[in-house]
Amino acid sequence: MIEQIVTKTDLLTHFKEIGVQEGMILEVHSSLSSFGYVVGGAQTVVDALIEAVGYEGTLLMPMQASNNTEPSSWENPPAKRELFDEIRANMPAYDKKSVDTFHMGAIVDNLRRREGVVISNHPCCAFVAWGKYAKLLCNHQSLHFSLSEESPLARLYELRGHVLLLGVGYDNCTLLHLAEYRSGIRPVILQGSCMLVNDKPQWKKYLDIDLDSGDFTEIGKILENNNIVNKEKVGNCTMLFFKGDVAVDIATKCFENLDVAIYSL
Repeated sequence: MIEQIVTKTDLLTHFKEIGVQEGMILEVHSSLSSFGYVVGGAQTVVDALIEAVGYEGTLLMPMQASNNTEPSSWENPPAKRELFDEIRANMPAYDKKSVDTFHMGAIVDNLRRREGVVISNHPCCAFVAWGKYAKLLCNHQSLHFSLSEESPLARLYELRGHVLLLGVGYDNCTLLHLAEYRSGIRPVILQGSCMLVNDKPQWKKYLDIDLDSGDFTEIGKILENNNIVNKEKVGNCTMLFFKGDVAVDIATKCFENLDVAIYSL
């Protein structure tokens, strides 16, 4: 039995209370199930986000196709070595309109179907954006080092965008990966994905770093200790809101000082 509901009005009220304003550039990570029952589901959440930032604002969400990656790097679950070549040969080429967004949630999937959205072309680390700066954020994502300086994350940092986590933890915050690149703490690896080359599927290799969000939870605690994070609760969902550029700068300093147990401003 449904005993509590979340409405669009509820969402707009709490978005405003946590700090979301019209005209903001906002990277959103979300879990629809974390709210409990939302009247209208993912559509209602996306409608509320669009209304909250307005037509002068911009929404950015990661739309990652984590299966279109080098099978030798898979961990959850891993693949047998003798299957690697067969997986590469049979992986569908990246298509921004039909690609599955593994583990990214219903809210991202709803946004990607909206009129006027822009989707970047990276085969495994794509983003979808809506609003004033959608093209600026998504039109020039590099194949190599996908979340580094030629990525939507770097553009959001430069434009002093914010991050809104809806029912997910700091380990889901894609923007913090930018700090991994800038600090140089991760090894460079050879990655791969299936792409369309001259209208034909082709397995392409490219360079990236060995991304690892395992430290992000501790970085989130540091952000909170420095009063960087605003918190609100709507339904069963805990929302976290903070400035993206400040978070990246702190995370970069944390990674550069990994021998220091606690970093503070």
